Amino acid sequence: MAHIEDRWERDADGKRVRTDRYGRGDRWRARWFDPDGRERSRSFARKLDAEQFLVGVESDKSRGLYVDPAAGRITLTEYAKQWQAAQVHRASSVDTFDSHLRNHILPTLGRRPLASITRSEVQAFVKGRAAVLAPSTVGTVYAVLRMVMRAAVADRIIGVSPCDRIALPKPPPREVVPLPHEAVAGLVATVPDRYHALMLAAAATGLRQGELFGLRRDHVDFLRRHIVVDAQLVLLARRQPYLAPPKTNAGYRTVPVPDSVLTALTEHFKNVEPAPALDEKGHAHELVFANGKGGPISRTWFHRAVWSPALVAVGLPKGTHFHELRHYYASLLIDGGESVKVVQKRLGHASAEETLNTYAHLWPDSEDRTRSVVEAALLRVTGGTRSGGVVVER
Repeated sequence: MAHIEDRWERDADGKRVRTDRYGRGDRWRARWFDPDGRERSRSFARKLDAEQFLVGVESDKSRGLYVDPAAGRITLTEYAKQWQAAQVHRASSVDTFDSHLRNHILPTLGRRPLASITRSEVQAFVKGRAAVLAPSTVGTVYAVLRMVMRAAVADRIIGVSPCDRIALPKPPPREVVPLPHEAVAGLVATVPDRYHALMLAAAATGLRQGELFGLRRDHVDFLRRHIVVDAQLVLLARRQPYLAPPKTNAGYRTVPVPDSVLTALTEHFKNVEPAPALDEKGHAHELVFANGKGGPISRTWFHRAVWSPALVAVGLPKGTHFHELRHYYASLLIDGGESVKVVQKRLGHASAEETLNTYAHLWPDSEDRTRSVVEAALLRVTGGTRSGGVVVER
């Protein structure tokens, strides 16, 4: 039964005397039993504070929201280690989380008890990281901290997460400007013959770089004239390249392939040996594209040895990314009149909102079409009479 004890006690003569048994200055000690039946206590300077605390404890116990006041003394570093050990994320995500914790979060907040970290401190942490990191990186670092804190709330380590209503830096607005046809043609023609089909496929299918590098030979269907996308090549430190599933269900898709690309792939199959690769379960596969030594293509190596020289040869800016070929493909679909849903499906976006957020400005303006539709309707309603350029009802 929860109750409150007075630190004032009586001596042998019956006189009330002070003791420091419950902490200097804290006269009233609240005692209660936690949901596991263990007795707990906490001292307060005022009896009212002790009473209100016990009311809150009993209320939390009845609602299943009880949090042991002592649990939050565990440091962020200690709890983060426990959290990491229990995660079932993809290997690439595990590496990213570990990097963000080691390099950004723990050096600043790691020694602090979880219960002592406030929302203001988290906001200050985000502001400090924004001074040295790109807005997108700050967002992923904060997301890791937020996941750890949410897990601590779920584990009843803390009552409320300090990662609430945190303002994140916004990246500068940037509209996608597709590469000109001439630039894409120049890139395809400039790279070594071994990578000609790869560049052409990138521009004609919109596959992500990891999806292209992880494309299996048996997933190029010449009869149905499409490519099956169900994996990507993952490269991590201290581990051989391997095939992993797409990050989202939308990543699983089939992409139509034009005849010119199928012809290029046919020649590629004749002249370039497949690269061996294992998937997460250890099953062997043959990759369509290989580096000069016959192995899987590394993004870093490809950028340095193939992509960057091609940019220089074509005269494109140094910061142009391989992802621009994906944007180029999207622009071709939009120019051809494809709907948002079709573009979303071809690109493997998780939602139409993602597609619109990226490419809405590329869809042709429909103002003239709107005027024509409304005008035709009004003419039918009014019988086609006008007066001074204004439609007049009959």
